[in-house]
Amino acid sequence: MKKPLIIVESPTKARTIKKFLPPRYVVKASVGHVRDLPKSTLGVDVEHDFAPRYLTIKGKGDIIKELRSATKAATDVYLATDPDREGEAIAWHLAELLKLEHPKRIELHEITKEAALHALQSAHQIDMDRVNAQQARRILDRLVGYKISPLLWSKVRGGLSAGRVQSVAVKLIVDREREINAFVPREYWSITALLRQRGSEHVFPAALVEVDGEKAAVDNGGRADQIVADLLDAAFSVSAVKQREVRRNAAPPFTTSTLQQEASRKLKFRVRKTMQTAQALYEGVDLGSEGTQGLITYMRTDSTRISDAAQQAANAFVEATYGREFQGGSRQFKVREGAQDAHEAIRPTSVTRTPASLAGILKRDELRMYTLIWERFVASQMAAAVYAQTAADIAAKPVRGTARYLLRATGSVLKFAGYTAVYEEGRDDEAGSDASPTAKNGKPGRVLLPPLAAGEALERRGLEPKQHVTEPPPRFTEATLVKALEENGIGRPSTYSSIVETIQARRYVEQLERRFRPTEIGMAVNDLLAEHFPDIMDLAYTAKMESELDHVEDNHENWVEVLRRFYGPFEHELEEAERKLPKVELRDEPTDEVCPNCAKPMVIKTGRFGRFISCTGYPDCKTTKPILVETGAFCPKDGGKIVQRKSRRGRAFYGCANYPACDFVSWDRVVPEPCPVCGAYVVAKTKRGVTTYECSRDKSHDTSAIAAAEHVEAEPVEA
Repeated sequence: MKKPLIIVESPTKARTIKKFLPPRYVVKASVGHVRDLPKSTLGVDVEHDFAPRYLTIKGKGDIIKELRSATKAATDVYLATDPDREGEAIAWHLAELLKLEHPKRIELHEITKEAALHALQSAHQIDMDRVNAQQARRILDRLVGYKISPLLWSKVRGGLSAGRVQSVAVKLIVDREREINAFVPREYWSITALLRQRGSEHVFPAALVEVDGEKAAVDNGGRADQIVADLLDAAFSVSAVKQREVRRNAAPPFTTSTLQQEASRKLKFRVRKTMQTAQALYEGVDLGSEGTQGLITYMRTDSTRISDAAQQAANAFVEATYGREFQGGSRQFKVREGAQDAHEAIRPTSVTRTPASLAGILKRDELRMYTLIWERFVASQMAAAVYAQTAADIAAKPVRGTARYLLRATGSVLKFAGYTAVYEEGRDDEAGSDASPTAKNGKPGRVLLPPLAAGEALERRGLEPKQHVTEPPPRFTEATLVKALEENGIGRPSTYSSIVETIQARRYVEQLERRFRPTEIGMAVNDLLAEHFPDIMDLAYTAKMESELDHVEDNHENWVEVLRRFYGPFEHELEEAERKLPKVELRDEPTDEVCPNCAKPMVIKTGRFGRFISCTGYPDCKTTKPILVETGAFCPKDGGKIVQRKSRRGRAFYGCANYPACDFVSWDRVVPEPCPVCGAYVVAKTKRGVTTYECSRDKSHDTSAIAAAEHVEAEPVEA
């Protein structure tokens, strides 16, 4: 008996759908793409409208055979691949490969029974504009990779490759590194007075903001000492008090980019792990009595829109759980210009399915990810947080001299928690800022000021001059790199993860302490491409290409014309580069080491898999060794030296130099000093620029002495 057939990409998605659909439906998985351009040749006919030559992907023979057999026994074939360009292209390739005459395309923005039944009733034809947008992107990337890579092999080193979007990401990292290297630190001082009302014990800070009516700019210690001397003899009085109510609205629900950023900040997930975990939540989890359900909506989206039904459900949940005053009303968020609005934002499929209800069902990281998505969505539909903010201007009049000083004290009190009862957005670690302790990241400060009145005299209880040095812009993390790509219109939600992974796999960049640095080979390739392929390396040009691909999907551009406009100038640049480009010599970095086998000097080389130490006698002597950075600490297992190593993905970790004889390893830096309480080893953890120290045996042990020894200020560690 023939039955309707549904084809999806993922076996997990297939199992989920099969469990809640009527038994008359057969569900099969293609296990991703089934056709692609050939690996060994260009596979694009640049002379005849860029016609691609697709081949069945190696290893997919048995899957295709099974799908062909299933389609012959089917009444109807529904292609339920992912609801984006990539999914549309897979649906088209399946239809072509399986020779389907009348395939029905359905899209599942969430994998629930209701969504699946609705999709089956709303089947439509394959969207060829969307398919052509994907084809154009694939061919653009193939042209750049297959045309430039041989040039890199001949001029720089074998095994290198170039990517249309990845190369721009590397350029962002290289440009930032050069900006850091060129940065000249500048000294400046802040001066804070500690004040109180007469007869009161409550002391509050006020920062110097003006000198003689001009913005205070204290750029050296001598000037700071002079001001402090004046303020020691000054009379302080309140000159003005301003009070206002400040309202802060919640952030919108997650897009792919903002989810990747927030998961990096709060969960310390890499971009790839974020997408893998979100994919598992989307495709479905066995909830026992509820059956298998998809827990979140589709996780590749750059829209902040949510459906009316989801909004109504969130409002009802907020009112029932927190009270009517916490409702945010019908909150919709402006979709970013250039964003694709085909999908909703990332949200839970059921707001009543709380994270607490899934504890013990989801894996640890799945629960943490679901909690992040659920809280962000619920908060986005809640009322604003309300603060009572006070700003007091305080005049300081020295007994001697005519200088006029103005200080300002600011503070606030939370009057109504609003959405902060559920969630607060994380923030990036940004260097070079001089945020007031009473107002960070644009948020009202939490310093509590006493009731002050204009004309009221105040007593000085202390002065705190503090020297600062401006800092260079910070190196990119995965989160801030994705943010920069999105802000510059580079890539799309489905590509961010692959961009981040690819530039590391090619060894063009490496991560040290979760921040990107370009490698020598990365800088060499970047400079070569920037000089000879300025369009490809230009952010605005790459963003324009993304926009043109969007226009193909919207049926406003012909995909062949887009490729033709790109390829003409690119082919000319390629010919010029092949003619003019000299051989690039990568420099070896000298070391103090000598080869243990032949006594010749050893140098640091950059190879296909990163930097390593090699004998200068190569090829006669092939001695090599990894680069180890000593930390000054000793192994708690065998007393060997603790050294810093790097994982295959470039992440720093710490282990015993006697490996493999000793297998001690730690992701956190082991410090030389043992715990002053128990003698166990201590690790240093750096978060948001602040280093804390933890005893490996008991986190409650006091490690402040170690912090003082390393000349940093440790934050208290909760037991």
